[in-house]
Amino acid sequence: MPEWSVTEPRKLSFDTRVSDLQVRIVNGTVNVVGTDEGSARLEVSEIEGPPLVVTQTGDTLTVAYEDLPWKGFLKWLDRKGWRRRAVVSLAVPADTRVEVGVVGAGAVVSGIHGPAVVKGVTGDTTLVGVSGPVRADTVSGNLEAQAVTGDLRFHSVSGDLTVVEGSGRTVRADSVSGSMIVDLDPDGPTEVNLTSVSGEIAIRLPHPADAEVEANTASGTISNAFDGLRVHGQWGAHKITGRLGAGTGRLRATTVSGSIALLRRPPREDEADSVGDAGPSGSPRNPGTATADGTTDKKVL
Repeated sequence: MPEWSVTEPRKLSFDTRVSDLQVRIVNGTVNVVGTDEGSARLEVSEIEGPPLVVTQTGDTLTVAYEDLPWKGFLKWLDRKGWRRRAVVSLAVPADTRVEVGVVGAGAVVSGIHGPAVVKGVTGDTTLVGVSGPVRADTVSGNLEAQAVTGDLRFHSVSGDLTVVEGSGRTVRADSVSGSMIVDLDPDGPTEVNLTSVSGEIAIRLPHPADAEVEANTASGTISNAFDGLRVHGQWGAHKITGRLGAGTGRLRATTVSGSIALLRRPPREDEADSVGDAGPSGSPRNPGTATADGTTDKKVL
């Protein structure tokens, strides 16, 4: 079993095929990129503290600290462990199964077609062009997913979720206080289920949209950009219900005290013309506030 102890910046290449990658670091950054090559490459450009142990067992490549196991990862709060840092970049075959764990570190996973699992205590995660199923669990770390076409599941205590141009068949997320901004551009029916206790939820649907919709908030405000949906309740609890298009997709959003906004994407051919009216994540700046009869007091694009 080949093994390396990395105590200083170093590059390693692996001739045998890698189909399973496991990375666990504290502080710093992890970058994982999927490639068309059959081999894998590792670069540790910065490292402080104890050595990173790199092992290759069969087709499994592991880059981790010896005292940081995957099991119980989210409970790892050893104070001595915080006095370490590493910047790690990996290029692996695109169909590799990826597991990344970060404590106080940022993680970027791009171009991966295989399944991906990310666990973070306080580190933020970015997914770009990932087409395999993704499961992300964080304590307070945020997750941003760009052009992700695989199924996405997200669980967090206080971390925020941002999905830009999501086209996977399933988006499921739950958080206690984290906010959720989900911009959907699917090619077919999508099932979306978002739950938060006090976080705000904003969902941007394509136009025309195709989904059965039910959105509930116990004490938050409601914004609705679709004439085909009904807004119920003037005081206290609010609900949005109805069918858009044939209703082949499903959208469920629930929050106790957070607000809910259903926004409308412009037609695809008008995307370029709408950039000036969009915020940084592509959502309109003025979603409008719904009245009791389901209309809005501001124009929504």
